[in-house]
Amino acid sequence: MYSKEELAELILKRPDDYNQYKASVDSLDLTELDFSNTTLENIDFSNSELAGTSFTDSHLSNCNFAGSDLNAADFTRANIVESDFSESVLNGTDFSYSVVNYCNFTDADMAGCIVKEADLSESDLSASSNLSATRADDTTVWPDNELLPDDFDTNYTKDDDDEEENINSDY
Repeated sequence: MYSKEELAELILKRPDDYNQYKASVDSLDLTELDFSNTTLENIDFSNSELAGTSFTDSHLSNCNFAGSDLNAADFTRANIVESDFSESVLNGTDFSYSVVNYCNFTDADMAGCIVKEADLSESDLSASSNLSATRADDTTVWPDNELLPDDFDTNYTKDDDDEEENINSDY
């Protein structure tokens, strides 16, 4: 049995050993770890607890987050390619300023997910849930319509922070 810190060390220095260990357990607690400024390829994070974990400024390729709890995880300015977020919980997860391409979000709960100035082109969001409850802005790049839910309106999720700043207050 590894501690969280030992698992983080395995992921960063011996990813094949980590993946072999991960195959022998149902889930792992990787909450609040810091993988900022790293390059991670072919890592199996599936069915893991990753709430509050930071992937800020990281490069992720072919990583499996399927079925994971990513509440309040931080992917700010990350470059994520061909990764699987299916059936994951992304409530409050921050993808601001990130490039997220060719990723699978089937049955992912995206309520409160932040995608301001993110590039989601070519990612499949068509079967994600609560996509209308994401926080986006005018610069968010959405995938083509066939990769979005049929009833999704990219204008609906735009954050109106600017309007709130212009409201006059007597206080």
